[in-house]
Amino acid sequence: MGSTRDLDLADLLARVRDGDAIAWVKLTDRFTNLLWSIARGVRLSEADAADVVQTTWLKLLEKVNSIRDPERLGAWLATTARRECYSVSRQTARERPGDPSGWDGLNSGADPLDTALLRDERDVALWRAFAALKPSCQELLRVLIADPAPSYHEVAASLHIPVGSIGPTRQRCLKCLREILLTEDGSSAGLTPGREG
Repeated sequence: MGSTRDLDLADLLARVRDGDAIAWVKLTDRFTNLLWSIARGVRLSEADAADVVQTTWLKLLEKVNSIRDPERLGAWLATTARRECYSVSRQTARERPGDPSGWDGLNSGADPLDTALLRDERDVALWRAFAALKPSCQELLRVLIADPAPSYHEVAASLHIPVGSIGPTRQRCLKCLREILLTEDGSSAGLTPGREG
C-alpha cells in the first residue's frame, strides 16, 4: 500500500480498520488538536482534558467498523468529545484553578517586573472578556486557535455550521470581544486589535 500522507478520510479510515498503525497515527494527528480545543473550551483541568481526548479515541476504536460516513468523522469525534467533557464535568464538579473570571489565574511565580504584571493583567482582562462572549463565539474561537489550525471543513463539521459562515462569524466574534474589552474599562487593556482577515 502507498503513503498515507494525502489520503482522504475514507481511505484513512479503511486503513485503520485494516489495522494500519501509520494510518491510525495520521488520523489522530489530524483530529487530536480539535479534541483538545473542545476539552479546553469546557475548562477541564489538563488531566481531565487528556482523559477526554483518550476516551474519545478509545470510543472511535470501539465504533470504527460502524462509521458509515467517513467525511463526518470530525463531527462524530467532536460530539463524542463534548459528551465526554460534560460527563467528566458532572463527575468532578469542582472549581477549576485558573478560572479566567477572577484574578486567581495569575501566575504565582510571575516576574515582578512591571511588564510581566501588565501582561498578566492584560491576559486576565482578555479571558474575562472572552468569558462574556456568547458560547457559540467562544467555541468557534477556541477551535480556530488550535495548533495546528483545523481546516475550515473540519471546523464546519465539528461545529455544525456552513463553511462560508466561519470567516464572517469569526470577524463578528472578534469585534464583539474588542467591544467588551473597550467597554470594560474604557481601554483595550493594552491589547492591539488583531487582523480579522
